Amino acid sequence: MTEASGAGVPEGLTVAVLGGTGPQGRGLARRFAAAGVRVVLGSRDAGRASATAADLAGATGGDVTGADNHGAARAGDVVVVAVPWEGHGHLLAGLREELAGKIVVDCVNPLGFDKQGCFALPVEEGSAAQQAAALLPDSRVVAAFHHVSAVLLEDPEVTDVGTDVLVLGDDREATDLVQALAGLVPGMRGIYAGRLRNARQVEALTANLISVNRRYKAHAGLRVTDV
Repeated sequence: MTEASGAGVPEGLTVAVLGGTGPQGRGLARRFAAAGVRVVLGSRDAGRASATAADLAGATGGDVTGADNHGAARAGDVVVVAVPWEGHGHLLAGLREELAGKIVVDCVNPLGFDKQGCFALPVEEGSAAQQAAALLPDSRVVAAFHHVSAVLLEDPEVTDVGTDVLVLGDDREATDLVQALAGLVPGMRGIYAGRLRNARQVEALTANLISVNRRYKAHAGLRVTDV
């Protein structure tokens, strides 16, 4: 897999995406596969995951397969969590053994919606990423990919995603690897943004970006200046 052997990304790395049939997970999987990374899509329905994987493999020419979430968690060296907030805790609590020792990248945003728009939900542990760390004490949890538009990720006509990815975590080796993974996607850059305890405001900022996008009919992301 020499295409993906960029600085900091080991050859032969497998990225599993839990919730890989949803827009965000499917979009990230598309971009990683196009960059030459082996990808395993996870879903509650293994058949649906396999069908989506076949579509992505055909579209990208990449190595993409599907499995249920447990199978994907076992297969991945790095495991991206891209499931709805409502099922986040329940899913991860059941995957502690499969995810032990692995880098787990949480990109879940705890958000609510009402007539006034989108807003951040309170999380007892502080953030979705901190909840993941509490449920997965044997894993290396990193928070990243919260602000990347699923619409842009899934659009084959978009060749440059054009956004920075804030990467947070307490394990330097793990955050470095996730930054390098982000850098494999054209136009995307991983920026270290602090320890996991700072994930709350990063997740909550997604509500502001959704408001921007609704007002301006856009797919806005973030750029960090002077770095």
